[in-house]
Amino acid sequence: MQLRKLFPYFSQGIVIGLGIGLIVVLVASAFVIKKRPVVEVKEVAHSAPAAPAAPGPVSYSGAVDIAAPAVVNVYTTKTVTRRGNPAIEDPAFRRFFDEFLPRERQQTNLGSGVIVNEQGYVLTNNHVIEGSDEISVALLDGRSARAAVVGRDPESDLAVLKIPLSGLPTIVFGDSDSLRVGDVVLAIGNPFGVGQTVTQGIVSATGRNQLGISTFENFIQTDAAINPGNSGGALINPSGELVGVNTAIFSRTGGSQGIGFAIPTSLVRTIMTQIIEHGEAIRGWLGIEIQTLTPELAESFGITNSSGLVIAGVLADGPAASAGLMAGDVITRIDEHPVPDARTALNLIAQTPPGAIISLHGLREGKPIDLRVTASKRPQPKD
Repeated sequence: MQLRKLFPYFSQGIVIGLGIGLIVVLVASAFVIKKRPVVEVKEVAHSAPAAPAAPGPVSYSGAVDIAAPAVVNVYTTKTVTRRGNPAIEDPAFRRFFDEFLPRERQQTNLGSGVIVNEQGYVLTNNHVIEGSDEISVALLDGRSARAAVVGRDPESDLAVLKIPLSGLPTIVFGDSDSLRVGDVVLAIGNPFGVGQTVTQGIVSATGRNQLGISTFENFIQTDAAINPGNSGGALINPSGELVGVNTAIFSRTGGSQGIGFAIPTSLVRTIMTQIIEHGEAIRGWLGIEIQTLTPELAESFGITNSSGLVIAGVLADGPAASAGLMAGDVITRIDEHPVPDARTALNLIAQTPPGAIISLHGLREGKPIDLRVTASKRPQPKD
């Protein structure tokens, strides 16, 4: 009976309490909601669907038919002298076994190449044929011939050979400068000596440098499978045009791991032409040692802008010394081109024909300098 009297009041109290609690929660929620940021996103309108991407070809066999006949296998042989062993060189040992010990052995190597014209010129990598005593080239049509070295350029890792055959298939040069990341490319070569092989991928990056592969670097990076034996082979676009010469891979195992590099035809064409016409690559040279201007170096020179290069050394009687350039000078522009780093400067100087004038703009002890230097021919590197 007592409970019945208390229940109406108890129930009423609960209702009142819940009502007050609900009001508090709603007020608090409203306060919190007002503090939340508004998220805005762009959405595709249902009335205007995005246009589908243009479909690619179902097969790249047409491109392969155009380019593959001009891609060759390159086989090299060189004589290697046996290294001496203290035990073997012992007179007592040699007295009995000398006649059975080989002095020299033949070492073979393989790579790939590309026929560039009907005169029989074949483009390949310098490292494929370097130090070889004999070079043979095998065509896809079954013919083969011994090749002569026209010229080599170790600084770009390119070489040109010539074979005495007629009726040769030739590659068509494409525009490597128009390549974009994501473009489809095909690699053709002779990996591991198994025979001509085609792999497909995309352009992963362009303008790769500072890899330590060669002096002058401007590589196309691709994930098309490139393996030992592919060096010197063709990187082509879906039209069958040559856009690069396959040169190197990054690998922990020695096989393809999806990071391959090719020399673009924009560089290949220039070097190849110079080798055919002059027997060597011809580049400009100033006789200077340079290093990239870092923020620390800029601060030590009292320079606010840290983009440029520092002249670390000047060769006596060289072109730069004759023009008055001094160690410690800071160069910010070559002609009208900014030089953000030493490699950019090296490439700009190398592209200048010997005898041409190069304008150097920069600072000396905080004061502007402008010098005109006559480029000389870059000395050939020693093997």
